[in-house]
Amino acid sequence: MFLMTRSAKKKQQQAVDMRNQMQPGSGVRTIGGMYATVKEVNEDTVLLDAGPGVDLLFAKNSIGAVLSDDEYNRIVHGIEHDLKSDSVPDDASSLTETDEAAAAAASDDKPVDLGKKDADDEPSEGAAKTDDEPKKTEGDSDAK
Repeated sequence: MFLMTRSAKKKQQQAVDMRNQMQPGSGVRTIGGMYATVKEVNEDTVLLDAGPGVDLLFAKNSIGAVLSDDEYNRIVHGIEHDLKSDSVPDDASSLTETDEAAAAAASDDKPVDLGKKDADDEPSEGAAKTDDEPKKTEGDSDAK
């Protein structure tokens, strides 16, 4: 029981510290899921800029998270800070070259006959089938 109350108090203290570090210009997410920029911080309230000409007054404890500038820009504006480009090369071009080469080689091959015949190849209704085609048999025995 003691451990449960201690962890709850620790989480509450972290939330209070996070809300106290808010400054004008910080990007935040409210507990309702709205993203905005802090315009003004007061004792118990926060004035948020939610868009051009839209200022909203929120209680300080309704701020769910204070976001870093990179995270806020990624979520709100769709701007990605490319951290991977410095350390990991883009190998997608080498993968697509082999796929294109395989596709080109496959396109040079003769098309596969799937068993459908054109109307010209089929005998007319009155004509009998010729014995040009081998008969189907089951197994090797000729006995019936």
